[in-house]
Amino acid sequence: MAVFWLLIGFVILFLSGDWLIKGSVALSRHFKISTLVIGLTVVAFGTSAPELFVSVQAAFDGIPDLAIGNIVGSNIANIGLILGLVSIVMPISTKNKAIWFDWTIMAVATLLLIMFVYNGTICFFEGLIFITILLLYLVWSVFHTRRKSMQNNELFLVSEISIFKSVLLIIFSVVGLYFGAEWLVKGATSLAFSWGVSDRVIGISIVAFGTSVPELATSLMALVRKENDISVGNIIGSNIFNIMAVLGVTSLINPLEVKDFAMLVQDIFVSMALGVLLLLFMLPLSNGMISRWKGAILFICYIIYIYVLYI
Repeated sequence: MAVFWLLIGFVILFLSGDWLIKGSVALSRHFKISTLVIGLTVVAFGTSAPELFVSVQAAFDGIPDLAIGNIVGSNIANIGLILGLVSIVMPISTKNKAIWFDWTIMAVATLLLIMFVYNGTICFFEGLIFITILLLYLVWSVFHTRRKSMQNNELFLVSEISIFKSVLLIIFSVVGLYFGAEWLVKGATSLAFSWGVSDRVIGISIVAFGTSVPELATSLMALVRKENDISVGNIIGSNIFNIMAVLGVTSLINPLEVKDFAMLVQDIFVSMALGVLLLLFMLPLSNGMISRWKGAILFICYIIYIYVLYI
């Protein structure tokens, strides 16, 4: 049964990723917002929904290491596994200079996470800080891109899908992502528990991989549809949402206590290191390219990291 849930979860996640891209691109054309911002907001929020559901449930179940491990592991998987695999399949062009600001927000979120968990707990007030910064970032992103588009007289294609159908597609895709991730995690966690590994390792590897599959599905579909900005924006935006929205909301509901300090010393810093490597690979930001060999390096780093977790 575990294998069955794994397979059905994968299929639903990939279908939902395709729907999310269709609905999001259509929405960006209706509201004259760049696909990068849509990738950083609507798509990132949709693909981060599984992390939110899993982390809140883990917090209520009294498994905070699984909740935080899921987020940190997802951010590592997003860059190392997802972006690595996607760029191996097809090199990703990163021409939008705004990605520098978005990467900076991702780095700030990671540094704040390091600061907040240093005393062993992410409390209500710290969760509130995460949510406040996220809201300010989203408002700035939307207004900045609209102003820039108007100044440059940017032409937007007319969407063939109505606003109602676009929103409906996004809603259905998020529901699909939720159930797909839940079934995938159900199968993967059953296997992991039978192997006798810790909550932290399960959260960082198995559960994080399961909840990151929506990002893989969405990024691959974005490349197929030649929406490179959504592909990269989805990964960076998802990492921002994972920390600020998911951990923010979760700690507002129930403060998160870090019990396994190996996560503090090792895992969060691995996440930061991969983020720095991603920035180097995107240079020059005005006309960068994440080539196949760069993707291979990211992927190899992820495989080594997972191997070290299990030895």
